Amino acid sequence: MPEVNNITLSQPADALGTIEIATDVLEIIVGVAASQVEGVNRMRGSIANNVSELFGRTEHSKGVKLTMADDTIAADVYVYLDYGVNVPKVALDMQDKVKQQVSLMTELTVTEVNIHIVGIVPEKNDSEIDPDDIFGDHAEAATDVPSKDGDR
Repeated sequence: MPEVNNITLSQPADALGTIEIATDVLEIIVGVAASQVEGVNRMRGSIANNVSELFGRTEHSKGVKLTMADDTIAADVYVYLDYGVNVPKVALDMQDKVKQQVSLMTELTVTEVNIHIVGIVPEKNDSEIDPDDIFGDHAEAATDVPSKDGDR
C-alpha cells in the first residue's frame, strides 16, 4: 500500500465541504492508543525524537507507520515492552485499542495493525545507597576506628 499525506473522509451528499485528516494526526492517534496499553514501555523513535524527549517534548507519532488503500488504513507500530509481560496479550490489546480509537475518532476502517516488538526494557533497580552506610555492615567497623587522638 502506498504512503499518503492526507486522507479525505467520505462525506454525505449534503456536506458543506470536505474533511481532510493529515497522516500525522492519524499517527498520533495510533501512537497514543498503543502507548496507553499496560505493558508498553515506550514507542520506538528516531534520534531526533529522543533528543526532543530530553527537553520534555513527547512525540506521539514516533514508532508508527501508516499506509492506505481504498479508504482503509494499515498501521505498523514499533514498541518496547516492559520485561515480564505476556507479549502476545499486550500485542493483541494494542491491536484492539488502535483499531477502536482510529474507528471512533475518524470513522476510518483499520484493516491491519502490525505490532513490531523491537525490545524489552528491564525493570529499574531502585536500590538506594545510604550515604551514611555506603558499605553496609562494614560501615560500623569503620566508625570503631580510633581517631588521631586515640579516642573512640
